[in-house]
Amino acid sequence: IVWDRIPFAAANLVTAVSAVRSNLGLTFFAYSSLLVLGGWFIWWTATFFAYVYVAAECDNNGDCEGSVNGFVVFLFLISLYWTQQVIKNTVHTTVAGTVGTWWFRPDEASSCCSSGVRDSFMRSVTLSFGSICFGSLIVAIIRAMKEFLHQARESGDGILLCFAECLLGCLESLAEYFNQWAFVYVGLYGYQFIEAGKNVMTLFKTRGWTTIITDNLIDNVLFMVSFGVGLITGLFAVLLCSSFGIVADAISAGGPFVAGIIIGISLASVLMGVVGSAVNTVIVCYAEAPNEFQQNYPELSNEMRGAWRQAWPVEFTY
Repeated sequence: IVWDRIPFAAANLVTAVSAVRSNLGLTFFAYSSLLVLGGWFIWWTATFFAYVYVAAECDNNGDCEGSVNGFVVFLFLISLYWTQQVIKNTVHTTVAGTVGTWWFRPDEASSCCSSGVRDSFMRSVTLSFGSICFGSLIVAIIRAMKEFLHQARESGDGILLCFAECLLGCLESLAEYFNQWAFVYVGLYGYQFIEAGKNVMTLFKTRGWTTIITDNLIDNVLFMVSFGVGLITGLFAVLLCSSFGIVADAISAGGPFVAGIIIGISLASVLMGVVGSAVNTVIVCYAEAPNEFQQNYPELSNEMRGAWRQAWPVEFTY
């Protein structure tokens, strides 16, 4: 079954990469978001531990006499996850808007810093920012509640807590699945979050593509690429440290190897995230306007049509 879907995934990836390659300025916003997220995480960590230190009346040895307010900790978790989701989804909607411009108006999205890239980013941080924050808040609250329940379950056995955590995990997956398609419509047309989600799901249902959009082969491929880059970066870090005499044996090589993997996966995941957002946008645009794609990019359109017919002969009727 997987082998039959490889041409389908490859055709989507080729189209998505073509759109991103025509607008490489997207990678600038993606990696800038990584720097912003890193700075926010450092600030959040310092603030959180400062609160714990003061509220729990801890001394210099780390011994604490008091306790922290659970509700305040919950708010800290929401702030962490909410900001993370907002930054991530801002990039997502920027990519969606740019790929949409590339799809419908190639002349406005065919260079590194094209007007399509700039306008999409400005819409994401102005007109669509409310929708981004609202949709991100839903996932943030669910994730914070899940983490809170996980910590409560760790401190004491509770089958109800375990069940609640599992239920929240399912809700989190559903919310993230809904968001990834809803934010494509937000980026393309500037709809409100709920309206965008309803419209895009109606589009897929009308087309009969509800099975097609559940295909996660591309996500797995992008993860494998990121992990492969991480392994290569880890090995490179070990070789680099060995050349400077920092690594003397296998044990001392563990630190540089792990650090290299983390850095490599983080950097690759940002780029793969851009490609993943582009793939989702390509699928939505293909459902919305296949004729425009055929007119503007006939070669890519023919390749996608053939691959889709091979993988989904019943669902795909275009």
